[in-house]
Amino acid sequence: MAKNKTVETDLNVGDFLEKVIDPLKRKDCEQIVALMEERTGQKAKMWGTAIVGFGSYHYKYASGHEGDAPLIGFSPRSTAIVLYMASFEERENLLKKLGKHKTGKGCVYIKRLEDIHIEVLKEMIDQSVSHMKMIYP
Repeated sequence: MAKNKTVETDLNVGDFLEKVIDPLKRKDCEQIVALMEERTGQKAKMWGTAIVGFGSYHYKYASGHEGDAPLIGFSPRSTAIVLYMASFEERENLLKKLGKHKTGKGCVYIKRLEDIHIEVLKEMIDQSVSHMKMIYP
C-alpha cells in the first residue's frame, strides 16, 4: 500500500513561514497560526513540507487505507492561502458570511485576512474541529 506523503514532520513552522516571499501574506499566515492555536488549543506543526496543521486524527477507509491528518490546517500557496477544514453542517451558511473567498472540496481559499470576517473564521475553525473530533474521537 502506498505511503502517505503528508505526515507530521519535525520541520519548524517559523522557518517555513519565513520563506513566504510576500510580507503581507507572511503576516497573515502568522496571524492564522496564532488564531488556530488559540481556537484549537494545539501548537502548530508542519505536515509534509507545506501544510501547517493543528492537532491530528487517525482515519481508516473501507479500502484498508489509513493514516493520520491534521484536525485543521492551512498552507500559503502562490495564489492564495488555503484553509483545510471539514465539511460541517453550518459550513455553507458561514461561507456566505465569510467575505471574499473561493472553495474547493475541503478547502477555502483566501487572498488576505483583511478580505474576510475574522469572527466568522473563528466560528468555522471551532465547528470544523468539533466535527472532526466527533467523527474521529
